[in-house]
Amino acid sequence: MQYEKPVEDLIPQREEMTRAIQSCVHCGFCLPTCPTYVEMGEEMDSPRGRIFLMKEVLDGGLTLEEASPYIDNCLGCQACVTACPSGVEYGELLTPFRAWAEPRRQRAPMDRLQRLLLLETLPFPERFRLATLAGRMARPFARLLPERVRAMLELLPEHLPRAPQLPAVYAATGERRARVALLAGCAQRVLAPGINWATLRVLAENGVEVVIPPRQACCGALALHTGSEARAMATARRNLDAFVPGDVDAIVSNASGCGSGMKEYPLLFKGASEEAGAQEFADKVMDISSFLASLGARPAQGFPRPVRLVYHDACHLAHAQGVRSAPRDLLAAAPNLELLEPQEWELCCGSAGTYNIEKPDVAGALGERKAGNLLAAGGDAVATGNIGCMTQIGYHLNRLGRPLPVLHTVEVLDQAYRGVFQQELAPSG
Repeated sequence: MQYEKPVEDLIPQREEMTRAIQSCVHCGFCLPTCPTYVEMGEEMDSPRGRIFLMKEVLDGGLTLEEASPYIDNCLGCQACVTACPSGVEYGELLTPFRAWAEPRRQRAPMDRLQRLLLLETLPFPERFRLATLAGRMARPFARLLPERVRAMLELLPEHLPRAPQLPAVYAATGERRARVALLAGCAQRVLAPGINWATLRVLAENGVEVVIPPRQACCGALALHTGSEARAMATARRNLDAFVPGDVDAIVSNASGCGSGMKEYPLLFKGASEEAGAQEFADKVMDISSFLASLGARPAQGFPRPVRLVYHDACHLAHAQGVRSAPRDLLAAAPNLELLEPQEWELCCGSAGTYNIEKPDVAGALGERKAGNLLAAGGDAVATGNIGCMTQIGYHLNRLGRPLPVLHTVEVLDQAYRGVFQQELAPSG
């Protein structure tokens, strides 16, 4: 369909979208950092190409159907934001555009079913646990299933760890230096519940009291970044009610995708009655590494033997939140830990929320590329700050026959503070 007039004025975030479009000077600095352009080499699969496509759709020059395949290919990693000399806020264009476009899309029945299943399972830990168990039972029949279903089954872990239920409050050790609220997460609670416990121990060791609001919900990032705006707003409203920013020094996230998603609440509620509250909430959101760095982390005991650790930048920490030095500084300060840097740090690993399920071919190529770069750095283990990256990287390291341990940054810090050396963190030499 063609639009008779620009539809830009129908979108609450129209000012942000217009600013992003007008800021782009099509210089090309984004091209070598864009994972889809690097893999595909198509101008329309680059950030500046997609900006042109979105503008044309909003102005009525292109149909949504013509532009959608290229916009769908975007991982939303925002590496282009880091590379852009003109300060184009690409996320402020992509997220509202997808929210506007999704109700107008004509998706195939299998696409609609898959997206519904993901939205109805991943944000709900118990549903996700049951779905994971059911998926593992279906693995013997994987060859008979559609490609996207096979992709989901291949990424499932061999076992699901169990951990005690999180407390409502976790006390600081010694004199209290700060008080924070923790987002407990969704998929992470099922796939790697130890990350939350490591977070509690590290924060306590640094004199931080942690409250875990019982009525909190999913951060809403999955729905937000797939264009399901109503779902995103519903979960965001629950969090705005559950967390009280004025009662804590920070709202801490230990999953970079979640932290980035919560920082987008003001954009999500642009022009709505919740906008001011959403801004107050977003201003308090901090990644665990940023919070510890700003607080001034206490020295860790370190490891009994040398450990060589490769650090992977999660996109929604490095690019969307602009956090690179904090996790590195925290890790490098641990005695007996050598921090290594991989090539092509800026390229996405291919996880990108549900991208590795919806676009398994592109995600697979990016995952293999990332795993190869991490291996080439020569470390004993990999550290990163996002559960999606951990799952994707671990899967591709296994496929390459080099299953290095992949740990969350806070898990490494937890071991360093306790002065222990657990088997999953292999020693150097």
